[in-house]
Amino acid sequence: MSRDDERVARVALSLLGEPGDVRLTGLVAELGAVRLRRLLADEGANLELAGEMATRLASVEPELLLERAGRAGIRYVVPGDEEWPDCLADLDRAEPVQRVGGAPLGLWVRGPVRLDRLDRAVAVVGSRNATTYGADVAAEIAASVAHAGRVVVSGAAFGIDVAAHRGALAAGGRTVAVLACGVDRPYPTPHRPLLDHLAAEGAVVSELAPGCAPTRLRFLSRNRVIAALAGGTVVVEAAARSGALNTATWTSRLHRPLLAVPGPVTSVTSQGAHHLVRSGEALLVTSGRDVLEATGVAGDALAEEPRGPQRPRDRLDHRQQRVIEAVPVASPAPVDSIARTAGLGLVEVRAALGALLRMGLVESVPTGWRLAEAARA
Repeated sequence: MSRDDERVARVALSLLGEPGDVRLTGLVAELGAVRLRRLLADEGANLELAGEMATRLASVEPELLLERAGRAGIRYVVPGDEEWPDCLADLDRAEPVQRVGGAPLGLWVRGPVRLDRLDRAVAVVGSRNATTYGADVAAEIAASVAHAGRVVVSGAAFGIDVAAHRGALAAGGRTVAVLACGVDRPYPTPHRPLLDHLAAEGAVVSELAPGCAPTRLRFLSRNRVIAALAGGTVVVEAAARSGALNTATWTSRLHRPLLAVPGPVTSVTSQGAHHLVRSGEALLVTSGRDVLEATGVAGDALAEEPRGPQRPRDRLDHRQQRVIEAVPVASPAPVDSIARTAGLGLVEVRAALGALLRMGLVESVPTGWRLAEAARA
């Protein structure tokens, strides 16, 4: 069996049903694409799918489709190709979602980025009705991921998806769009310039053959590919009912890191993201650095603990802290008065005042001691 036979068989089978049809993907995993195509051509050979698909098989022209796609700069990548990403095999081991599952039979790709080089890619997904806050956060996270040399994967939809693609591009990085239609079909139409740019500099990917139109069910099957191509998924904004939550479900079933960005507690567009965090399914993240830490190699890209600005008093030991708290702000006080207020001996207080003087935190005047301007600030 040649690679061409395998490719042609997978194209032919992919035209018989919807992407992710568990009956079809299951039979391909069990029998192989070439054998399954032959059995279906043999009047179904008593397969369960015979009545639905066998008659359609005679009308498809996979060789012609591959030839036309090749002329348009579109390639069809299948298991066994050097470019086929091994990470997609996890879909065959994951529990289906609403009878959708299994690894794609193949992927149509338009663009120079190879699918086997999506090293620890990060998916950034969320609401189509994104807020300005959500779009800004998505762009910042995508820019950080891209700046670190990793690929950003999303779906090219309105809202969070397009913000993620643009954030990655603004950082000079690579980004991949996974579509619920043919890779030659700009959807949504206003994103044609973006998709053309990705086809020239990144990649546009789909299970569906060139020319196919998007449908609601195809978006749901597309989501499993987004989750599987990425080493982790970030949900920036998602309502209680959101396609991004479907991608989150696939991420969890693939045992990949699932991350969610918090929004205002009153925001409808963040209800789904908040639920992911509250249920323990997702890790809360607030920056690109958090995302890189959660999806990277252990010990790599560690995020810094948030800290307020450092003040001069932060360097003081416990005794010096007690003394400076006893020094008046404006009206000078003698050493014995400061000692009584601090509850310390005169020797200890004099030593502490000397250290504080050298730090520029107190000043000595003829009538006693008071705080310097640096300490008052």
